[in-house]
Amino acid sequence: MSTHSVRGDWNSLARNYDARLARGLALAGGKVIPSPQTTALMEAVIEPGDRICIEGNNQKHADFLSRALAEVDPAKVHGLHVVQSNIALAPHLDIFESGIARRLDFCYAGPQGLRLAQLVKAGKVEVGAIHTYLELYSRYFADLTPRVSLIAAEAADRDGNLYTGPNTEDTPAIVEATAFRSGVLIAQVNRIVDKVPRVDVPGDWVSFVVEAPKPHYIEPIFTRDPGAITDIQVLMAMMVIRGIYEKYGVTRLNHGIGFDTAAIELILPTYAEELGLRGKICRYMSVNPCPTLIPAIESGFIEAIHCAGSELGMERYVSERSDVFFIGRDGTMRSNRVFCQLAGHYADLFIGSTLQIDLEGNSSTATHARMTGFGGAPNFGSESRGRRHGSPAWLRAGQEAHRQGMPRGRKLVVQMVETFKEGLAPTFVERLDAWELMDTFDMPLPPVMVYGDDLTHIVTEEGIANLLLCDSLAERAQAIRGVAGYTEVGRKRDRQMVEKLRARGAILYPEDIGVDKRLASRDLLAARSIKDLVRWSEGLYAPPARFKNW
Repeated sequence: MSTHSVRGDWNSLARNYDARLARGLALAGGKVIPSPQTTALMEAVIEPGDRICIEGNNQKHADFLSRALAEVDPAKVHGLHVVQSNIALAPHLDIFESGIARRLDFCYAGPQGLRLAQLVKAGKVEVGAIHTYLELYSRYFADLTPRVSLIAAEAADRDGNLYTGPNTEDTPAIVEATAFRSGVLIAQVNRIVDKVPRVDVPGDWVSFVVEAPKPHYIEPIFTRDPGAITDIQVLMAMMVIRGIYEKYGVTRLNHGIGFDTAAIELILPTYAEELGLRGKICRYMSVNPCPTLIPAIESGFIEAIHCAGSELGMERYVSERSDVFFIGRDGTMRSNRVFCQLAGHYADLFIGSTLQIDLEGNSSTATHARMTGFGGAPNFGSESRGRRHGSPAWLRAGQEAHRQGMPRGRKLVVQMVETFKEGLAPTFVERLDAWELMDTFDMPLPPVMVYGDDLTHIVTEEGIANLLLCDSLAERAQAIRGVAGYTEVGRKRDRQMVEKLRARGAILYPEDIGVDKRLASRDLLAARSIKDLVRWSEGLYAPPARFKNW
């Protein structure tokens, strides 16, 4: 047997890091870099073809560093491979138009989804994959480890110790993967201080710190104005509470973003209270501090919330409710998207929304018009096959799903949608746009957000389809048609089959679960405006200016 090493060189990454660090230190002679030299710093430490992470989360963005990267000379820095969870700002895509970056692995594109689709069609962006959050983070520690990462924090001291404040989000995953595999870590901070309130990232993990000219951008993505909630959304919320939350005894759950779930939150202190459900449902949540949760918290429904990130204006409220949120010794919240995703994955229920659903229950937010991506929904909205602890909701859903053979539990995965979207585009389709996107963008699979075999319930303004009680794909298709309203899919229902499924409980209309449609109005909302939410919070909630209309 040979005793000689196969490789012979086991420290090339560390030596390469030292060389990059030396080039960066030559600019300013220390860890703290003056902001006007940021682009020059990037030209010094980033090499052509590097894999790079630009911290772009649901809310917090390293926006100054992103703009600085977009200004580098493409002759010096080009062909980058970006591994980034959220593509939300224009500079995130500017670097592809200029040739600075070429390949992209991401999770969610939100407002940049339309432009991203155009750039992919134009051959400017080569998509590796549309990931879930946990999938991308895990690949940071395998085959997608960044060589350079650009992150954002609230404050730093001159040794580089970082304080993230309440918006930690993706930072821990990015930092650990980069710092512990000889990668360069550049942090933009809102201020340099003598001592940080809390050390969220140790300074010896950080390569360079830049004090940005203005605070990093934070998007209030979870803020929904109760004034925009409709009577139809209230009706759907009533059906969710009676037909799912009450029936299964759901205590641990995750709510997706949207007005539909906001309606559920705002009728907990009214409708659910009248049903005697306080202490029986919605006790533990994995979700950001949504302002529409304030009345339910104040009414004693929710006992604990772990957050992926914070929400603008909710900082004081969260700090004053330390029994509910995870608060540090400094008095501010510590969020973490990885842990929040894991908590939600092993919860009793996920409820969210989508743009299209087919007859098997497969759903996607990637359509012809917009390459939005999925974020955390595929992790939250998937069967937790590794779970082994019991709960009434998990066990009851399991009894419905596994009526023969080995008994098992089952996570509840719910899509809550209106049958028509804006512009009267139908939510229910015979075939997802995802099939054509697969061919157009040369993907290995159609970009499906939640697979039909993970989905347990669909809720529309017409009723609830309980897919657990369907014994075949034909029955599943008819259950979906049975709640698809006046869409083309809904009009093709077999009425005799629908009635059989209704008798079995696979289709439930409001009257079947004791929901009086005459009561479905905005009058049930515990708060009907942003101003009402401020009152409920005893003045602790300070909504962003764009949400104030008084």
